[in-house]
Amino acid sequence: MASLRIIFMGTPELAATSLAALLQEPEFQLVAVVTQPDRPKGRTLKLQASPVKALALSAQVPVRQPDRVREAAFLAQLREAAPDLIVVAAFGQLLPPAILALPRFGCLNVHTSLLPRYRGAAPIQSALLNDETETGVTIMKMDAGLDTGDILTQRATPIHPGDDAATLQARLAQLGAELLVETIPGYVAGSIPLRPQQHELATHCTRIKKEDGRLDWTQPARVLWNRIRAFTPWPGAFTHLPTGAAPMLLKLWRAEVVRQPGAPGAVLAADRNGLVIGCGAEALRITELQREGGRRMSAAQFLAGHPLTTGMILVSRPARAGG
Repeated sequence: MASLRIIFMGTPELAATSLAALLQEPEFQLVAVVTQPDRPKGRTLKLQASPVKALALSAQVPVRQPDRVREAAFLAQLREAAPDLIVVAAFGQLLPPAILALPRFGCLNVHTSLLPRYRGAAPIQSALLNDETETGVTIMKMDAGLDTGDILTQRATPIHPGDDAATLQARLAQLGAELLVETIPGYVAGSIPLRPQQHELATHCTRIKKEDGRLDWTQPARVLWNRIRAFTPWPGAFTHLPTGAAPMLLKLWRAEVVRQPGAPGAVLAADRNGLVIGCGAEALRITELQREGGRRMSAAQFLAGHPLTTGMILVSRPARAGG
């Protein structure tokens, strides 16, 4: 059988894992990679290539970076590449019908949830926020909707108490890449049936914003624990410690629920075992944190330089200066 001509579309590290798996398969010919335009990053705002672009260039695969995939010039480039199949993973733009209909085998998507649950842009964070004990990946044939296409294959994985968005993403990225290369040959041969989604069971998630990381200490400890897990590493769960000059922003990296009552936001204990903060129900023991402009450290290391006393109150929103 002649090699399958594939165009890959993706942007972040999660997508690069699937691209790497495709590049390792001799029966797949990567004719082009499509990714988002270079974006300014860091304090210097220097333009930086996406992980997918960096990998494609190292593999000497042509790269396309359209501002909008609906551009006529870009559509002409896709037609010229004559793909048999387009594979999409965390690309960042919806594909129009003109692209969906272009390859003879259509377009497949690697989605990091067990569809129809958690359609949309942040399925990994949403699964953690909602205290799920299991998630997974879905290989889906794309249609014009948002994650509404027919399912080809799925694979589940447990969500462990020690997982956060970073660890879960890494596991799902590998799981999705493996399932993708297993699925494509059977799909192309027609031996994998398409399974319509049960749309009445669908749930949806929205993009995560930086403000979503703000912790409200009146919520139960388990809810806040899930928010810390969901927003590690980005945007980071945060709170403020009132100090003499200005409130100190604290980014919380790791915590655990403890069965201890206390006023919401109040420091209940501050010692080598961690920083215990009262919540709307039970309490959180903070074991790793970071002050704004500082480095990530254990609670014991932080307290050595910033001793706290019981009764101090962490606040979600610091008071405005002068009022």
